[in-house]
Amino acid sequence: MDSVSGERSWPGAVAVSGGGDSTALMLLAAEWARESGCAKPVVVTVDHGLAPGSNRVAEEVVAKAKTLELDADVLVWRGRKPVSDIENAARAARYRLMGSWCRRHGIGALYVAHTLEDQAETFLLRLARGSGVDGLAAMRKVAPFPLRGFEDLRVVRPLLDVPRGRLRALLANRGIGWHDDEMNSDSRFARVQLRAAWPALEVAGLSAGRIADAANHLARARAALDHSTEMLLAAVSRFEDDHVLVDGAALAAAPREIGLRALARMLMQVSARDYRSRFERLEGLYDAICSDALAGGRTLLGCTVKPAPKRRQSFGPRTLLIGPEPRRGREY
Repeated sequence: MDSVSGERSWPGAVAVSGGGDSTALMLLAAEWARESGCAKPVVVTVDHGLAPGSNRVAEEVVAKAKTLELDADVLVWRGRKPVSDIENAARAARYRLMGSWCRRHGIGALYVAHTLEDQAETFLLRLARGSGVDGLAAMRKVAPFPLRGFEDLRVVRPLLDVPRGRLRALLANRGIGWHDDEMNSDSRFARVQLRAAWPALEVAGLSAGRIADAANHLARARAALDHSTEMLLAAVSRFEDDHVLVDGAALAAAPREIGLRALARMLMQVSARDYRSRFERLEGLYDAICSDALAGGRTLLGCTVKPAPKRRQSFGPRTLLIGPEPRRGREY
């Protein structure tokens, strides 16, 4: 806890689902606060309503928190539930509820119980989707909140280096039980399928520790790329209101990976999206910029990318203008 807590991240809220990992985090956070003389964490748990008895699981979390002399709040996910992409929808709903709770209570950090195995599983799932450096890089111990609109909050993961088995052993030694979510054994979900394959992966030498190490190596590469991208953006772009003027020639002359990342960053900022476009579409747009073949312009991620009019050519004749797709009667 000491390595990730600090003035800006404590006091914190601990997200507890009732599972073994988050129950162990709640225990460790309570003991750390007591031994260090710091303020106690507050427990938040989400009743997602996706399975029968979810309210009882939330009540059990509250009861366990009370035995540790911690306050706990139950947040209820109300409204219609998704019938597809359930994992991602539930994740977004949880973070939205917990982020709003943290903001209302003046708490700047949400502590979550991602473990060494979670790090490795995330790497493999993203590898299967064809992710690049950003997707394959390790989850960070301290990271921005994963939803737009919560820029003042952070997510803290103090257990990323800890194997799941060690946490379960801790709970067993203390006589503390936990709830195994039925979704964690539902073979419809990719993460569950991957967990079933772990024994074979271990035999092949692909342990969770080695995979997590690879993710950490890529995290360092991502940091270097981010630094170079920021330098390029400072040199080739100028943001004005809801659009950006870009030195198209300099963007095209940049190393391809840096240029692609800079273009994605500008599109995301202009469109206020949390995610970038599909990589093949981003590459197609970048190729058009490199070959000076935008002609009347292109659209991507809710943005229009086109040559800037003469009166806006801050970077010369190859100045580009990136703005939201225009509404009728609106010109840049």
